[in-house]
Amino acid sequence: MLNQRTSVLPSPKKMIYHRIAEQGIVSKAELLADFSLTSSTLTRLLEEMVDEKLLLGSGLGPSSGGRKPILYEINSAYGYFFGLDISRRHSSLGFFDMRMNPMSFTRWRMDEAMTPSELVEYVSTNMRSILNDHRIESHQVIGVGIGAVGPLNREKGLILKPLYFPAPGWTDVPICQMIKDKTGIPAHLENGANTALIGEQWSMRRENLQHMLYVHAGVGLRSAMMSNGQIVHGSIDMEGAIGQMIIQTDGPRLNDGGNYGALEAFVSVQALEKLAQSHVKMGRGNLMNALPMPPEQIRYDTLLHALMQGNTYIMELFLQSAVHFGIGLANLLNMFHPEAIILGGALINSNERFYQTAIEIARKNTYYYPDYQPVFSKGELREDAVATGAALMVWKGMTI
Repeated sequence: MLNQRTSVLPSPKKMIYHRIAEQGIVSKAELLADFSLTSSTLTRLLEEMVDEKLLLGSGLGPSSGGRKPILYEINSAYGYFFGLDISRRHSSLGFFDMRMNPMSFTRWRMDEAMTPSELVEYVSTNMRSILNDHRIESHQVIGVGIGAVGPLNREKGLILKPLYFPAPGWTDVPICQMIKDKTGIPAHLENGANTALIGEQWSMRRENLQHMLYVHAGVGLRSAMMSNGQIVHGSIDMEGAIGQMIIQTDGPRLNDGGNYGALEAFVSVQALEKLAQSHVKMGRGNLMNALPMPPEQIRYDTLLHALMQGNTYIMELFLQSAVHFGIGLANLLNMFHPEAIILGGALINSNERFYQTAIEIARKNTYYYPDYQPVFSKGELREDAVATGAALMVWKGMTI
């Protein structure tokens, strides 16, 4: 199991390899400027990595008067990675080469039949199909990274007690062992919000962002923090902790295990469903025309359809949720002060006004605003971020 908490510094060879991977094509002179190594030591390390087929010579660069420098790049065919996103509404499987180029992506809906054993069967079948399509042997795959809904025990590869999965059986699931037993490929587990942030930072690596926040608002609220380029881990899995942030004393709670007045009671798929059901029962806003079904049958997809049809009352429900979400974001910003905030999830993508309203409220309630103005975005990878970051986690942890 990859141990993300290790304090052991990476070897010079690994640091050089990662720098070349980040830059694309690099000369020895550029690497000498970045690392405190002698020319002979750097030459030896580069030659070793070329001999090991980790690196390829990429021709000659322009000369500044002497011999033209040799250029180096990652050997994309040295090995391969799968990245698996296990979420409540949709899951996905990505396949990547050593340069983290996506070679395949498969996405499916999580329904009442998608138990852990069914998911592992479905994933392993798709993995075999992908490898056959690309004519790649399973022994060439270095590992499977899994980004999953928590809470988790990362060291033991266990999904513990996640809420709101439509299928039964998602308690104390040894997902890493199940994947390895079925495919023969080692698997490594991480919180899905964390892998999303790992993936998004990689996609924006040219900007050299070191302090970032990722928040997913959907069936549940999920968050991840990165400081000095490293994911912040607590003593226990923090995946759903943001949802329990209290924003209204003695307010409602979403379920029996949550805090009263917690953010998830105002900002989540379930919160919107419960609020709409309650309003229909009370006959508010002429919702019977927009939601012509018994209150208990109202689901998020129903609300989303009414929102897209331009129902103003449904829009108001979403915007009220966005205001509360903005308050929650402001609390995080005032505590952490990241450079960039990536927002994702079903609610963020429901309507552009939800996204913009949440950002506006967050900015207005940020203590150091306008001197401190972090960058908000929906990210570059978006729905592919979890799977990409999961594969990248294995790539970063491999022995070089």
